[in-house]
Amino acid sequence: MIVKYDTERNGMRAASRVVKAALDEAQNMIRPGVTTLEIDAVIEKTIRAMGAIPSSKGFCGYPNASCISVNDVVVHGIPSLQVIKSGDIVSVDITALLNGYQGDAARTFAVGDVAQADLDLIDAAEAAFFIGIENAKAGGRIGDVSSAIQLYSELHGYGVVRALTGHGIGHKMHEAPEVPNFGKKGTGAPLKAGLCLAVEPMITRGTWQVKIDRDGWTARTKDGSNAAHYENTVIVTDGAPEILTL
Repeated sequence: MIVKYDTERNGMRAASRVVKAALDEAQNMIRPGVTTLEIDAVIEKTIRAMGAIPSSKGFCGYPNASCISVNDVVVHGIPSLQVIKSGDIVSVDITALLNGYQGDAARTFAVGDVAQADLDLIDAAEAAFFIGIENAKAGGRIGDVSSAIQLYSELHGYGVVRALTGHGIGHKMHEAPEVPNFGKKGTGAPLKAGLCLAVEPMITRGTWQVKIDRDGWTARTKDGSNAAHYENTVIVTDGAPEILTL
């Protein structure tokens, strides 16, 4: 677990601005008739135009600049010739490396005429994030964040994915500690001012269980229910955390 000091925090802020810009471009691209590969190409172009590198490309063999997950795919959907349709919900997860620092964020977008239940799911994932980070204060524990996300999500009838978690972030995409979306208050790693975290609720309309496709990456719900993903990079402080990717 690595605490970031002033210069390092500035590096994290700059990398996170790249991620936010790429997410904005992705949102502008997402519409019926567009392929997920076309969206990924725009994301990569945006990241590189800002002097950064798409961290996911080549990471453990991953082939693309972003993860784009449609409907029942929770995370790690590989961009392809899949065509986006009206009624789909599309999660975009982007990590960028700039001058040795990482930024990471994800959003789920509604495309065209989307079922109200899916719109509610998207809103709940975002709300779970903000409720979770209310507890991301120096002196607390990771479990304070995790339990708040789980409680909110399950009280609203959603499944909370266990197999995939948030994480620390800094010079590396994934650093200690893990940040689960479930857990017990008062447990887990201590929260210290300067700790950078990628907090990312992943919730479903059905089961919390997931399965991995033969490609070794695509994680989808076991029951085929739709999933939503909302993530930001944050810096823990003595008060409210600083959100870098908004």
